[in-house]
Amino acid sequence: MEVTQIAELYERTTGEIGKVLAGQEELVEGVVLALFCEGHVLIEGVPGLGKTLLVNTLGRVIDCGFKRVQFTPDLMPSDLTGHSMFHLGEQRFEFIPGPIFTNLLLADEINRAPAKTQSALLEAMQELQVTIDGHSHRLPRPFFTMATQNPLEQEGTYPLPEAQLDRFMFKLLVDYPSPDAERRILRDCTEGKNSRNLDNYNLQPVLSTANIQEIQQSLNSVIVEPSLINYIANIVSRTRDWHSVSVGASPRAGVNLLQAARSMAASEGRNFVAPDDVKSLAPWVLRHRIRIRADAEIEGATADDAIQEILATVEAPRK
Repeated sequence: MEVTQIAELYERTTGEIGKVLAGQEELVEGVVLALFCEGHVLIEGVPGLGKTLLVNTLGRVIDCGFKRVQFTPDLMPSDLTGHSMFHLGEQRFEFIPGPIFTNLLLADEINRAPAKTQSALLEAMQELQVTIDGHSHRLPRPFFTMATQNPLEQEGTYPLPEAQLDRFMFKLLVDYPSPDAERRILRDCTEGKNSRNLDNYNLQPVLSTANIQEIQQSLNSVIVEPSLINYIANIVSRTRDWHSVSVGASPRAGVNLLQAARSMAASEGRNFVAPDDVKSLAPWVLRHRIRIRADAEIEGATADDAIQEILATVEAPRK
């Protein structure tokens, strides 16, 4: 697939989502870019900002399997992955697939479930399979996980393990909409457009599973100059010895940053990655992969602050 076609599908997809979701352009952009390069997305924000609405809308815009799982403290791993059932008459076990066997999985409020249930996603997100009773079961392709979570300072939440966080390509932060966007939300309500009934928005499917897989394959042809590879490597390695960071980013962060930059380039109709692609995507890729030192955190430092400082010190390629 040519990059011009990818750019057209990107515009159509974001346009359809924009019929429903107002004032969250950056969030929509991040989700679609991750979908195009087979990444997973963690979305964080307080309740009521449209996190779940975005995923439900995306399920309409993509013509593929869609499952939603509400994570709760009593959710068990088998409730997500499935289980084996013994048939007494036939004297055999039969595997009953769980909701994870789909193309688009919404893990709603993922940090409401304990670590053992969160960890059930580890193998699925990395190896695209689930192992039950010693047997591996392949997941449908494409497989895309979108997880939402409330900020960790709220009651009744469990921090995601670092191994789980590292499986997410992006961590996107949802903020309150602008006054103009909020007025549009209210106007939609007065016109009878209710987000609980997406049929009122006349959403049209834009992408099929075949389209998504073709896009994912086509991104491998987007050119990444050696200077850009060095730039990405320098950014990631700098996180490991930065003065305010106690734990830096893993090599997977560099791979994700490279693939995400290819996706951004193709979505803009370019067959090459530019330094600005890397700069704009670095906070999304790195903010959940680095840990700020306790003394720096007390002084108000954040992961995003450290990332911006690092980007300011690493020289970008001039051409």
